[in-house]
Amino acid sequence: MTDQTRWGIHEIQTRNKAVKYQRDLVKSAMTYVIKMDESGITDLMIEIEAEYERKYGQNKKDNLVL
Repeated sequence: MTDQTRWGIHEIQTRNKAVKYQRDLVKSAMTYVIKMDESGITDLMIEIEAEYERKYGQNKKDNLVL
């Protein structure tokens, strides 16, 4: 067992909780995806791609040095 008084334990636990939260979100979303038909899944994929581009696609443009 890890010594809970060591430096950095709180940060590790916080990161582990964040990872678990993300996995739980994916698991709960998959329960609804399983119930969808092909057109619903396709629409969902398009929305996910658009959201991903909105959040992370602009970072490439911002870091570009001309």
